[in-house]
Amino acid sequence: MMESMERALSLARAALGTTSPNPAVGAVLVKDGAIVGEGYTQPPGQAHAEIMALQQAGRLARGATLYVTMEPCCTYGRTGPCTRVLIEAGVAEVYMAVEDPNPRVNGNGRAELQAAGIPVHSGDRADEALYLYRCFAKHVVTGLPYVIAKFAASLDGKIATPTGDSRWITGEASRHRAQQVRREVDAILVGINTVLKDDPQLTARDEAGTTLARQPLRVVVDSGLRTPASVRLLTEPGRTLIATIQPAGSVPPAGVEMQRFAPDAQGRVPVGQLLAELGQRGVVSVLVEGGGQILGSLFDERLVDEVMAFIAPMVIGGEKAPSAVAGEGPFELANATRLRDVRVEQCGHDILVTGHPEGRC
Repeated sequence: MMESMERALSLARAALGTTSPNPAVGAVLVKDGAIVGEGYTQPPGQAHAEIMALQQAGRLARGATLYVTMEPCCTYGRTGPCTRVLIEAGVAEVYMAVEDPNPRVNGNGRAELQAAGIPVHSGDRADEALYLYRCFAKHVVTGLPYVIAKFAASLDGKIATPTGDSRWITGEASRHRAQQVRREVDAILVGINTVLKDDPQLTARDEAGTTLARQPLRVVVDSGLRTPASVRLLTEPGRTLIATIQPAGSVPPAGVEMQRFAPDAQGRVPVGQLLAELGQRGVVSVLVEGGGQILGSLFDERLVDEVMAFIAPMVIGGEKAPSAVAGEGPFELANATRLRDVRVEQCGHDILVTGHPEGRC
């Protein structure tokens, strides 16, 4: 059973970044101790993982046991309910890692299968599945995207020298790890200062460095509409959205969509409203890559769900060297953002620290 669910989780991970706003699910059908069918969620509007596994199994699905990373759906959307197809196929038993957090499904898929005489078990590899679906769970319940704050800094918390030199603080292994996250998220968000200083491409690439066909939405927070038409991110495949407070009639660079907001108290794009707009657009996950002011605003407003901090074994120093997170910050240390569920891993010579701010997800 453990090996079958592990295979299902592996299939689900392979689909990350291709299924949004649907969750990436993996499914395995086992009969007489052998896998007879498997599959993972296809892009929106196409088959779910269970259907892919059933199609591969064919007649062997009758009497088989299904291992699936999330509760089979029982609702009509772009596709029909998986529960009915499983019942019709004669699946004998179902093991699911976790229930579907979608309020329309949550527990109902299990109940429909059980009513048809199919035993349903849950909890196998649940922790791994819950982490896998953390972004989907937040979005489907709140309508807001899951926010990952990612930054690379020196041991003393600097992201550049006083002159602005920032390439490269971290090593190749850390950059590969960051690319993995880019491949999985729906949007990458940066501030205009990052665009002007670093001229980033903000693209998702494979392990060989080749730009992928599927690209996350690039979001530039540009209150003053200062994005030059010459920046590299505008020449890359995929879509770019500029969030601004400039009035109607302002013209963005060619080929770029512009979303206007009423300014916040500081005269800038209100990041909370921006996230709500992205959520309404079906953006399930957002990777925020800087700069310090944007990250600071998100931390100040308690809008960060996860932190990814790449720490390089170097000391930059300098009073004027910029820090990873700016903003107002707390007046007292007791109000600082503290992380729970902290993980520490080695990335080449660097260290990656991840965790969830207390009080979030």
